[in-house]
Amino acid sequence: MCGIVGYIGKKEVVPVLIDSLKRLEYRGYDSAGIAVVNKNEIFIRRAAGKLQNLEEVLAEDPVKGVYGIGHTRWATHGRPTEENAHPHRDCKNRIVVVHNGIIENYLELKNALLKQGHRFVTETDTEIVAHLIERYYEGNLEQAVRKAFQEIRGVYAIVILSSDEPNTIIAVRNGPPLIVGVGKGEYFIASDVSALLQHTRDFVFLDNQEMAIVNANGYRIKTLSGEAIDREPHRVNWDPIQAEKGGYKHYMLKEIFEQPSAIRETIVDRFSLETGKIYLDEFKFSDKDLQAVKKINLVAAGTSWHAALVGKFLIEELARIPTEVDISSEFRYRQPIIEPNTLTIAITQSGETADTLAAIREAKQLGSLTACITNVAGSMIVRETEGAIFTHAGPEIGVASTKAFTTQLTALYLLAIYLAGLRNTLSVEERIVKIQGLTTIANLVEAILQQHEQLEQLARKYHNTTDFLYLGRGINYPIALEGALKLKEISYIHAEGYPAGEMKHGPIALIDEKMPVVALMPKDPHFEKMCSNVNEARSREGKIIAVTTEGEKSVNDLANEIFYIPVSDPLLTPLLTVIPLQLLAYYIAVRRGCDVDQPRNLAKSVTVE
Repeated sequence: MCGIVGYIGKKEVVPVLIDSLKRLEYRGYDSAGIAVVNKNEIFIRRAAGKLQNLEEVLAEDPVKGVYGIGHTRWATHGRPTEENAHPHRDCKNRIVVVHNGIIENYLELKNALLKQGHRFVTETDTEIVAHLIERYYEGNLEQAVRKAFQEIRGVYAIVILSSDEPNTIIAVRNGPPLIVGVGKGEYFIASDVSALLQHTRDFVFLDNQEMAIVNANGYRIKTLSGEAIDREPHRVNWDPIQAEKGGYKHYMLKEIFEQPSAIRETIVDRFSLETGKIYLDEFKFSDKDLQAVKKINLVAAGTSWHAALVGKFLIEELARIPTEVDISSEFRYRQPIIEPNTLTIAITQSGETADTLAAIREAKQLGSLTACITNVAGSMIVRETEGAIFTHAGPEIGVASTKAFTTQLTALYLLAIYLAGLRNTLSVEERIVKIQGLTTIANLVEAILQQHEQLEQLARKYHNTTDFLYLGRGINYPIALEGALKLKEISYIHAEGYPAGEMKHGPIALIDEKMPVVALMPKDPHFEKMCSNVNEARSREGKIIAVTTEGEKSVNDLANEIFYIPVSDPLLTPLLTVIPLQLLAYYIAVRRGCDVDQPRNLAKSVTVE
């Protein structure tokens, strides 16, 4: 979950490292640090807290160099202090490392190194890596790294340099993402593509148990056992401007307003309104294989799990394939039953979520076909599955996911129509109608975004509330979960999402005159049931905030506040009902003075278990 950068080239290294770390601060903001080499001497600067504190340290005590590494930390082992900030060094101050992940056997290794006379100065598991490499260093850093990693167990992305081996940086991956950026006469290392888009769009993605040896003349990729790998750079077509705030106060707000274009990008060139066909070029299964599928498993975590819950409704209703949804971290521990002709689909924005990768590996081992829905074309999940659907959301910097979620819903809708066509559960005419509905959805999202001031006014009214309840039914029940999650993530208000029919089985006890109840009640087959549920909440004096379809006058007598969404196909309403919930959470968090883009205790990508 930490952010890692490295640079070697002709530029002054410190500005490159700091700029790249700023773009990775969403991955961790407990502390930050850099190490640069100048005249065969390593200079380290570190600071607890956010990256701004490191910049202040550098302003008071500047350093120069032409290559170096940097880190922004999300603490796992050791308190978030300057002492525990990365980079960490060996006893001789000749080897430094930065690390994202967990060294599982670090205590065992640390005790062995202590007996050999090594001195430790931090509480972290990372420090043992520098000392272990020091133990094996005999003039060849690559060999020392390889020997050290034969003893290390865990998941990690680690970058190493040594002042005794000039102009060389080594990167090692086993779990969390790590990439090499290829520029003109310069090379970069980072945890995420977004850190480097200002410098290059050509990236080499490391696989597990691989290392990159980078110097001013190029890069080499090897396995940790020493086998050379020939891997060409992968070009990423994201616009660097997409990773900037673009005049918005926060990345999250910018990304909320980018959703119409992200939805359009996700569907462009993927359908025919003449034939009702869906084209998923990277979903590389034969028609015969997909026609034989008897069951689909969707595995995901966090917001992506909510998208998967919506996907279950879409696939079952349109393609009539039984579909189960699992939280990734639970899937492999419940000893899942994978029968013949099962397709398991992982949903992950980054393509690097540790639990989701583990789930898909478990499904594959048990004989399932595997696929993914992801936003990152070169990510690990793409390389480990047989087919992919890319969401084309562009870089998402805000920790609380917004446009990644709506593009996942869009991709699932495309998939459901695609499977329905293969299995003849929808006629050509019915598929064309569904696709037509999807082509208008971005315009409807834009119409909702134009009403943002109404949500800002609601935030003024309810930002001091201590608890919220979100209710939905059918395909909008997962959106109730997502709305509650967004509020919790960025405003720190306790919120719960429930299927509205479950309210009487416990949550109704919470409702009183202080409790806002956000009711998702678009005009769909569940509308009348939702009206009954809202009546029950209102009779307990709950403050009803209704999200309903334009023209639904019957809601006037039920709700204290009403937000209208445009008319659409009921199966597409999750793409509309979620938008006001995102904006409400955002404006409430701003009113409460919360750090919207970097909420406490959270990081963007959970790349370790």
